Amino acid sequence: MTILFSHDAALGHRTPHGHPERPERMQAVKEALGTEAFATLDRRAPEPASLETVALAHPEEWVRAMVAAAPTEGLVHVDSDTVLSPGTIDCVLRGVGAAVQGVDAVMTGQARNAFSAMRPPGHHAERTRAMGFCLFNNAAVAARHARTVHGVDRVAIVDWDVHHGNGSQDIFWADPSVLFCSTHQMPLYPGTGAVSESGDHDTIVNAPLKPGADGERFREAFTARILPRLKDFRPDLIIISAGFDAHWRDPLANLMLEAEDFAWATRQVMEIAGQACDGRIVSLLEGGYDLKGLAESTAAHVAVLMES
Repeated sequence: MTILFSHDAALGHRTPHGHPERPERMQAVKEALGTEAFATLDRRAPEPASLETVALAHPEEWVRAMVAAAPTEGLVHVDSDTVLSPGTIDCVLRGVGAAVQGVDAVMTGQARNAFSAMRPPGHHAERTRAMGFCLFNNAAVAARHARTVHGVDRVAIVDWDVHHGNGSQDIFWADPSVLFCSTHQMPLYPGTGAVSESGDHDTIVNAPLKPGADGERFREAFTARILPRLKDFRPDLIIISAGFDAHWRDPLANLMLEAEDFAWATRQVMEIAGQACDGRIVSLLEGGYDLKGLAESTAAHVAVLMES
């Protein structure tokens, strides 16, 4: 069974006019997952995570400062493209909540896997820096929650967003219990993600792709660099940072993937999860800024998750 976590609070995080990370993304995902093909999804509304839970991956003082900075009206810029609005804190805390409640569900056998359809993305958020549309790092908090609350020994994060997950890499650079694997376009924002970046314990695995790379190149890199390391690590839980901005339609990058490429990658990760950790996967929506490409890719990804 697959659990879908979503909440209308995801519409409440406002961004400037013309900003690519906009509430319409959630409407596109909602419509894509609202068809008959997804009728059997177990749909749940996430509760907001506590600030103490967020502090599993970020210093609590910094977390509280971010919350305090949120405006009661208008927008506050954290950096040039990352903003706070009056609805942001409820939105991001429910996004973190979806991630950790997804972990709870799969670790207690309520479901084989879960998907969080929340925004904004989180994988650019470093330990003490919000950036790249991201405020709190949902995947990192989920991994630490799995370790702290459920006592798992090893967590793997697989990130196929077109932008490198610098925040996740930063948080787990020196943590041997978490394997972070990323395939992404390079060069591209945020400028990290070279093959040579491997972490203190060789648990950082980067598979950069050149601009213009298509699904074949993506599958080659995934098969050559990420899948063997994931299999050898034998994680107790796999978290997917499921960005869909490597789709050929996306305006923020130059890869040429199609929805079926994400479906293929999902199947590969599910196969290893089935062998290593009884299929336990928590997938978290990251990027994807063309609404049609986002909808098609999300539907393809979740449809494969439901095959478990």
